[in-house]
Amino acid sequence: MEFITLLLLAFGLSMDAFAVSITNGMCSSKVTKKHALITALTFGFFQALMPFLGFTLGQTFYGFISSYSHWIALILLSAIGINMIVDSIKERKQPDVCCIQNVFSAKNLVVQGIATSIDALAAGISLAVMQINIYTAALFIGTVTFLCCGLGVFIGKKFGSLLGIRAKLFGGLILILIGLKIFIESQFLK
Repeated sequence: MEFITLLLLAFGLSMDAFAVSITNGMCSSKVTKKHALITALTFGFFQALMPFLGFTLGQTFYGFISSYSHWIALILLSAIGINMIVDSIKERKQPDVCCIQNVFSAKNLVVQGIATSIDALAAGISLAVMQINIYTAALFIGTVTFLCCGLGVFIGKKFGSLLGIRAKLFGGLILILIGLKIFIESQFLK
């Protein structure tokens, strides 16, 4: 996988976590560097772990699905992207942000980290069928997510909900475009 494609995949996958980080920043009356670091570490960890788990699952069934890998990548990445776009549209129609009492609690961050990384699990399956080096990809995805989320907490405190919705929309579009790129390269550019 080309560096630019991997970078775009990492940004696309990190947008859910980035949007949640922004929301966390908006919901807290006091945002510290510790809050940003804990959020970034939690989300980065789960965004790195889930592709690895998906990759392992994909490798298990590789022989069965290898001839359909371009279709699988297109369908999975497009489904993730469409879901993110639909979520961003729903959030735009109902912009009220539901803030919980202690948004930076360990329990809350772990739940958010798992919830925002489910799409990375599906992307890991796509990485398996494309035979990508999962260690490099997972580390890269986790690092990009770490950086985005650490910044996202402070952006949320400063700019509010405007960017969170747009970040998710942008991430969804990136994932769909990556799925199309893989499909077109596989079908027409061999």
